[in-house]
Amino acid sequence: MRRRGLESFTGVASRRWTGAERRVVWRGFWGRASIAIEPLVIAGFFAVLPIALILRKQETAYLLAPIFGFGALAFLAYAVVLMVPCTRALLETFDRIYSVDGYVRYRADRLGRFHAAVLDHERNPLGEWELSRRPAALDQRDTWPALVEFCTYGGILRIDGRSTGVLPEHLPPLGVGAGARFAAAERDEVTGAEPSSN
Repeated sequence: MRRRGLESFTGVASRRWTGAERRVVWRGFWGRASIAIEPLVIAGFFAVLPIALILRKQETAYLLAPIFGFGALAFLAYAVVLMVPCTRALLETFDRIYSVDGYVRYRADRLGRFHAAVLDHERNPLGEWELSRRPAALDQRDTWPALVEFCTYGGILRIDGRSTGVLPEHLPPLGVGAGARFAAAERDEVTGAEPSSN
C-alpha cells in the first residue's frame, strides 16, 4: 500500500476491529497454518534423516546430508512464505479500521496494473492498493463519492456499507470451501445473477 505518513490520518475517523471481523482473519490464519504444517513436517524429516544416517555410520550419509539439508531449508522457506501474509493480516487486526466520507478512485498505471485509492473530502489520497484485476467500476467512472472503510494492509473493506470481499462477512472454519464460495459470488457479480445460497 502506498500512503502518506501517519499524520494524514489525524482527521480520519477510526475504530477497533470487531470480534466478528477478527474471527474471520483468525480462521484464515488457522486455515493457512493447517496447510503450512505439511512442509514443516517434511522439513523436520529432511533435517533429522541425515543426522540419523551419520549416527548410524552409513557410508552415504555425507553424500546425502547436503541434499536433505537443502531440501529441509527449501520446505522450511515454503512454510514461512505461506505464513507471512496471513500473519501480517492477523497483526493488522490490532491496528485500526479507518472510515472516511470521501472518494474512491480507480486507475490504471502505465504498466497495465490497476489500483484503488481512498481520497479524503478534499480529494487528497489516504491510501492506494494494487488490484488483481480490472474492476468493473472503471467502465463507468474512475472517481466517485462514497463512505469508505479501509485498513492499511488489507485495503478497502467496505464502500457505502457493502463489503468489497477483502474482509468477507463469514469464513468457514479453516477456510475450507471458501474458494468455491467466493468464486461463485464473483461469477454471480459478473453475470448479474442472484447470489447463490450455498
